[in-house]
Amino acid sequence: MKVITLCGSTKFKEQFEKANAYLTLQGNIVISLGFFEQSEGIVITQEQVNLFKKIHYRKIDMSDEIFVIDVNGYIGNSTRKEIEYAKSNGKTIRYFSQSEIG
Repeated sequence: MKVITLCGSTKFKEQFEKANAYLTLQGNIVISLGFFEQSEGIVITQEQVNLFKKIHYRKIDMSDEIFVIDVNGYIGNSTRKEIEYAKSNGKTIRYFSQSEIG
């Protein structure tokens, strides 16, 4: 079993859920986001933003690969940094847009 962390914009909650189900049904352990502030209209402080980022990078550390939710090719700055971090740590990177579900 592989451990896969989902990365991407929090505005793509529906696609995160689809990817989570798809990858889980393939026998993977999937780590997703704790919440989707853009999709759910949650307001968070800068301190919480920093904590969220720190937690997400730790999730990447724990993973064998990341699965980038790149709806219509969209990859924001935070996700680009996560991809670079994953690459620099030898993680496999796959993309929603290149998968059967994208």
